[in-house]
Amino acid sequence: MAGRSLSPSGGATVGVLALQGDVREHAALLAGLGAEVALVRRPEELAEVGGLVIPGGESSVIDKLSRVFGLQQPIREAIAAGMPVLGTCAGLIMLADELVDAIDGQESFGGLDIVVRRNAFGRQAESFEAELDVPELGSAPVKAAFIRGPVVQRVGAAASVLAALPDGRVVAVEQGNLLGLSFHPEITGETRFHRRLLERVAARAR
Repeated sequence: MAGRSLSPSGGATVGVLALQGDVREHAALLAGLGAEVALVRRPEELAEVGGLVIPGGESSVIDKLSRVFGLQQPIREAIAAGMPVLGTCAGLIMLADELVDAIDGQESFGGLDIVVRRNAFGRQAESFEAELDVPELGSAPVKAAFIRGPVVQRVGAAASVLAALPDGRVVAVEQGNLLGLSFHPEITGETRFHRRLLERVAARAR
C-alpha cells in the first residue's frame, strides 16, 4: 500500500519458540523494534512465521518439549530450508550439530556446524557481564550477559566466528541465516543481533 512503511521484517511475522525460557523478553525486544511477533508452541504456528528466536532457558527441557509438541522435526526442516533463526544461550545449544556434556538422550535441532559445551561458565552464581568486539555489528562493543552459558568448543568449516572472549573462547557464531550466541542480548538491551535477524527475515520475504 502506498505510503505505508514496511516492518523491519519485511511484513513477515517473527516467532519466538515459547516452550520454556525467557520468551517474553525476546518478544518484547522484537516488538520494540517494530516487528510483528508470534509465540510458537505448535507446528501450525511455526508454519506462519518467517523467522524464529530460540530463547535461553534449559536446553534439555526445550528439547523434550519440542518433541512432545511435535515441533522438533518441523524446526529442523525449517532450518534446512533456510529460515532465519537466532538462538541465545540454550538456543545456541539447540542449534549446534554436536553437544558436549549433554544429558543422556538429549538432542538438538542442529544446523550450525559447531560443537557446543553446556554450562561452560559454571553455575548461575557465577554469571557475569562482558563487553565484546563484534566487527560485523560495528565499532560499538556488545554488552553481553552470561548466565550458565554454553561455549563453542569447535567451529566447523561451514560456520564463522562473530565474537570471542579475551581468552579465545568463542561465544557467537553465524552460518547462513543462523545466528548463535552464548549470552543474553535481551537482558542487556542489545538489539543488533535481533536487527540482524529481522534483516534476514525481510530479505527472505522479498
